[in-house]
Amino acid sequence: MKMKLYASAAAIALGTVAQADSHLAGQQITVAGPWLSPEAEIVAEIFSIFEEQTGASVSYVGSDSFEQQIMIDAESGSAPNVAVFPQPGLAADMARRGFLTPLADGTADWIRENYAAGQSWVDLGTYADQNGDDQLYGMFFRVDLKSLVWFSPENFEDAGYEIPETMEELIALSDQIVEDGGTPWCIGLGSGAATGWPATDWVEDMMLRTQPPEVYDAWVSNELPFDSPEVINAIEQFGIFARNDDYVAGGSGAVATTDFRDSPRGLFDSPPQCYMHRQASFIPAFFPDGTEIGADVDFFYFPAYEAEDLGAPVLGAGTLFAITNPTDGAQELIEFLRSPEAHEVWMSKGGFLTPHTGVNPDAFIDDTSRRLNDVLLNATTFRFDASDLMPGAVGAGSFWTGMVDYAGGADAAAVAAQIQSSWDAIR
Repeated sequence: MKMKLYASAAAIALGTVAQADSHLAGQQITVAGPWLSPEAEIVAEIFSIFEEQTGASVSYVGSDSFEQQIMIDAESGSAPNVAVFPQPGLAADMARRGFLTPLADGTADWIRENYAAGQSWVDLGTYADQNGDDQLYGMFFRVDLKSLVWFSPENFEDAGYEIPETMEELIALSDQIVEDGGTPWCIGLGSGAATGWPATDWVEDMMLRTQPPEVYDAWVSNELPFDSPEVINAIEQFGIFARNDDYVAGGSGAVATTDFRDSPRGLFDSPPQCYMHRQASFIPAFFPDGTEIGADVDFFYFPAYEAEDLGAPVLGAGTLFAITNPTDGAQELIEFLRSPEAHEVWMSKGGFLTPHTGVNPDAFIDDTSRRLNDVLLNATTFRFDASDLMPGAVGAGSFWTGMVDYAGGADAAAVAAQIQSSWDAIR
């Protein structure tokens, strides 16, 4: 009964695309991606709706080495029909090499009309082809959210603090907490061999709050050099928080040596070691056992500068579907992912956010997921984590180490110049 309800609603949403008439009977559609169990089982459940509607057979294979395997398969001519990319950078590279097929006409318009900050998602899925012409190759499905600040509602209530709605108010609140004898922030950059990555998220968020999205994009591609004034300013905006001894638990000297997994614990101490912690939607996994979100801890949007008038930008990550071996069935599968039901299946399982404005919010597994998704739906701009899109030697190398140096007291301009030098060295 439930499957028939999904199929009927999806058929209405998709018109002739998803008629339950077995018009794809006998077609085999192969899909490869990074999702393993339990995500793989959820994906299979979603695809089963498409199978019922069309008569096609969909086979999904997940791999923890997907990025390497998809390139091997494409180069050998044995690519799956559809691939699920965890980063748009790899998809863009494959498009340039002629390994992707543009999505059906009208897809870009549909995304603009049905995804919050729709143009952002079109931009993120549009890449140059072999001739240098831009085409839409990717449709995003499942998004992660980074622009969040975590706090203890009880601590805020006891101190009489209000949730800030602008960056100016956030800085003013930080100053007020210091004046009241407290410490506003817990910040930790430690992550073993990946130490420094939490700082790159701060800088990326600050770039989105001080520069238009096209400047952010130019920075990601290095059309805007890393040592440009715009980037140096974003680094220094991070420094307003991380290099202020009064602002950070343990003082600024503890920022680089505190593990990111341990850094939010100060929120739960009594009295609190800190009142706020900026981190992505995954950080509750490192909260003390039994922590209840919405009661013991909660979150708010990491706000934008009112003076900059850049709307409500959001930083995050996500996966996109693209066609690597074209068939009619592959195109229809991508179109099926437009249906709210395709999203709502995963929403009901947890660990899924979507910019689709047509989904039923009641489908979310809990109120926390619903409120996290509201941050995404209220975004005016969405941009992917910049360090994940930069060359590995920069995004997972000099950018990480440079931010550790900066947190330790190095000059922002000198750090930015060093990162740019590392980029120049790989050209």
